[in-house]
Amino acid sequence: MIYTVSKLTREIKSLLEETFPFIWVTGEISNYAVPASGHSYFTLKDHQAVINTVMFKNQKRNLKFEPENGMKIMGLARLTLYEPRGSYQLIFEHLEPEGAGSMQIAFEQLKKKLSDQGLFDDKHKKPIPFLPSKISIITSGSGAAVRDIINVSQRRFSNCPLEIVSVKVQGHGSENEICDAINLVNQFQKSDLIILARGGGSLEDLAAFNSEIVANTIFNSDIPIITGVGHETDYTIADFVSDLRAPTPSAAAELALPDKNDLVQRIFNLQESLNSSLKNKIIAHRQVVVHLISRLKSPDTIVYDFRFKLEDFESRLINMMKHTVQYNKEKLHWLSQALYSQQPVTKISEYKQRVKTLSLSLTHNFQKIFKEIKTNHLKFNLKLQALNPEAVLQRGYSISRFVSDKKVITDSNEVKKNDKIEVLLFKGALITRVEKING
Repeated sequence: MIYTVSKLTREIKSLLEETFPFIWVTGEISNYAVPASGHSYFTLKDHQAVINTVMFKNQKRNLKFEPENGMKIMGLARLTLYEPRGSYQLIFEHLEPEGAGSMQIAFEQLKKKLSDQGLFDDKHKKPIPFLPSKISIITSGSGAAVRDIINVSQRRFSNCPLEIVSVKVQGHGSENEICDAINLVNQFQKSDLIILARGGGSLEDLAAFNSEIVANTIFNSDIPIITGVGHETDYTIADFVSDLRAPTPSAAAELALPDKNDLVQRIFNLQESLNSSLKNKIIAHRQVVVHLISRLKSPDTIVYDFRFKLEDFESRLINMMKHTVQYNKEKLHWLSQALYSQQPVTKISEYKQRVKTLSLSLTHNFQKIFKEIKTNHLKFNLKLQALNPEAVLQRGYSISRFVSDKKVITDSNEVKKNDKIEVLLFKGALITRVEKING
C-alpha cells in the first residue's frame, strides 16, 4: 500500500492522539513568546530532547503564575501532530512550577513587579496619626481578627470610635470587596486611619492580600493603612505596600492607638514638671522684683530731682536769652553806626572834595609837564637845526656821492678815476667826473 504524505500524516496524528490522549510532562521552558493572539508558544526541553508546545489563552486564565524562560514546569498536555509541517507538539491544559507551588511563584513575580514600579518605596509611606479621631477596620465581620482589634482598642484607648467595614477576606470576589471598602472609606473621609486585617491561613487563604488590584488600591489610598494579616511569620503583598505592617491584627490595633494609661501618666508627669517649673519661675521673678524694689527711688525724690533740673535749665535759659539780646543790641548799634557812616550824602561830599583836589593837582601837573615839554622842544629844535645838512650846505659846504648808488663819499680812496660823482649844494647839484685823486 502506498501512502500519500497527507494520509500518512493524518494516520500518525490519529495514532498519537489515541495512544497519548493526556499525559503529564516535565521540562524546562525556552523560547517563550506571546503574540497578539494571547496564546503562549514555547519549547519544552531537557538535556537530551526538545519538543514544541503551546498553551491557548483560555487555559492560561487559570494560571497562578507567569511562565518564563528557564523555569522548570510540570503540566498536563495532549499530544498532537501539526499536519502542515508534519511536526508533533504538546498542547498544555494545565501548568504548575516544578518544586515550588504556582502560588508562591506568582507571589514572588508580583512582588518583584510592584517593587520595580516603586510601590514599596519608603518615600510613598504616609505617616500614621498619633491619635486618630476615628479608625475604619476592614476585615471579616465574623472573624477573630475583628474581636482582637476591638478588645485591644478598648483596652488602649476606649475614646476612639471604631468603624467596622465587613468584607470577604478569602474566596471568589474577596479582592474586589476589599478594594471597594478602601475606596469607600477614602470617599467619605471620616476616618484618619484604616486597619486592613484578617487571621492566619495558608497561602491560598491569603490570596486576596497578594493580589495586584488590592496592592494598587492600598497604594492609591489617601488615608494611611496599617495591615495586620495572618500570623507574625506571614508576609503578604499588602504588607509591603501598606504604610505600616503589623505582625498580627492585635498588633495592628496597638500600633494604631497609644495606651491611654501611658498618656495619662505622661500628662501627669508633664503637669508636675510644669508646676515645678512655674514655682521656680515665680520664686525667681519674686527675687528679681524685690531686688528692683530695693533699687527703685521714691517718686517724691524723682520729682524733686526733676524739679531741680527744671529750675537749673530755666535759669540757664534766661541767662542765655539775656546774653543773646544784649549781644544783638550791640551788634545792631554797631551796624547802625556803620550804616550811618556809609550814607550816600556823606560819600558824595567826600568824593566831590576828592575830585576837586585831584582836578587842581592834575591842572598844576599838566601845566608843569607842558612847560617842560615846550622847553625840551625848543632845545631839540635848536640841535636839529644845527645838525641839519641843509644848514651846513647853506654855510658853503657840499656833499659828494656816487651817481650810481647815491652812496656818500667820505674817503678819497673810495673813488676811482672817471667815476661820476654828484655834488650837492645848498641850491642845486653838480654832476662831475673824477680826473685826479689826491690821497
